[in-house]
Amino acid sequence: MMATWFQGSFADFIRVTKEGWAKGVSILHFLGGSAIDVRGDRAIAQTKMTISQRGEVEGVLCDVVCTGRFYDFVVRHEGEWKLLHRQPIYEKDRIDPVDPSATVKLDPATLATMPEGYRHLALIQTRIGYTVKMDMPMLKGDAVQDLYRRGAAWLAGGALER
Repeated sequence: MMATWFQGSFADFIRVTKEGWAKGVSILHFLGGSAIDVRGDRAIAQTKMTISQRGEVEGVLCDVVCTGRFYDFVVRHEGEWKLLHRQPIYEKDRIDPVDPSATVKLDPATLATMPEGYRHLALIQTRIGYTVKMDMPMLKGDAVQDLYRRGAAWLAGGALER
């Protein structure tokens, strides 16, 4: 599993998610439609997703919403389809105070250091102590093009490059 704040196995992801929840971290994922390219016992699935995270930013309780896609490497093993690797693609995000009368003042210089596709998500996650991976695939750019190349190579029978 790859994410802004975590890269590792599904078992470790579940563990650290539970640890975060116990500390008050509130993150939800909503899934939308999927497009799947199947080649024999391999597939690439792209699923629309929205990540919602609530937390304090500059002393104001906020919701950060990030939209994008899960780009999944899937394999048929012993007759069952199994998720082998999940790579989110972060397309755009926004931040909203939970109280509509509140205002959150963000430092433009700090925001400029965050990746465009998930800058508010990166901001809230760094504020709660996570180390955020700053080179994740976004709507456009070299990282997403490399992901598409790796997906095509894997579908053609190559090794999974993470």
